[in-house]
Amino acid sequence: MTETIVIAELSNNAVHPSTAELVSAAMKLGDSPTLIVPCTDASVANSAVGMGAASIIAAKAEAFANYDAKGWASAIDAVAPQGIIVTGSSPQSKDVAARLAARRSLSVVQDAVAVDGTTVTSPLYSGKAMQTVSINGNVVVSVRSNIFPAASGGAEGTSVVDTTGDVATSVQEFMARASERLDVAEANIIISGGRGMGSPENFTHLESIADTIGAAVGASRAAVDTWEDIPHTMQVGQTGKTVNPNLYIAVGISGAIQHLAGMRSSKYIVAINKDADAPIFQHADYGIVATWEEALPVLQTTLANMMA
Repeated sequence: MTETIVIAELSNNAVHPSTAELVSAAMKLGDSPTLIVPCTDASVANSAVGMGAASIIAAKAEAFANYDAKGWASAIDAVAPQGIIVTGSSPQSKDVAARLAARRSLSVVQDAVAVDGTTVTSPLYSGKAMQTVSINGNVVVSVRSNIFPAASGGAEGTSVVDTTGDVATSVQEFMARASERLDVAEANIIISGGRGMGSPENFTHLESIADTIGAAVGASRAAVDTWEDIPHTMQVGQTGKTVNPNLYIAVGISGAIQHLAGMRSSKYIVAINKDADAPIFQHADYGIVATWEEALPVLQTTLANMMA
């Protein structure tokens, strides 16, 4: 079978658990997946042991100190063997996927949600349609999180490849380090606020709940467009980020089609809105008709007690 290469997802200097899902997806495309862990400290790769990969390579390079797509793609390309490359579907991972595909003259399939032999399915038009493509040869595939089961077992140790000398000069532009708060595109739990929150200052209540349960904080387009303090990076929706968490909590969000396009595939949706006729309730698994001022303190207290 074709060799598969998985690029690990990283979070807070450790391999993110979603990497095991990527290994599971890679197993459907080929056998004996090789897991590459981009890092500046090879010990980071130790956290990938038990995630199902046949072999684990700690790709050590100065390029990985800060994110720059050109530098990352160059460093990974220097280490990764030939084969089908599988990445996550975070904005950063999809950026790297596209650049790796360009470097190797391969096709790229973004946001895969199903793999059946040599066919890969991904959404189009914000999930309104699905496309299925047939893979013939090597390709680069980005895979959405929370779709495939996590793989386990595999290699019990790691090998180290230090490419610092080869790629140091390729790092020309650096982006600021990602915020310590989890990105909505990667989160398993998301709590989002809309214009019904009243002001951007009130998003601190969402942040407090997010910190309690390890969630990410998102926002509707209406909130992003209304308040400059709410950045576009938080936006969930057709013109923002498409997410697929296990739990999505929408607070003060009416449920416009634009927003639904980015989150309606969430496994469980909880809606909090003072308008009982808000469209969001038609798509929610659980609905609470209340103002955020009434609902969030109770939610905060209950969740804090559950996590204690």
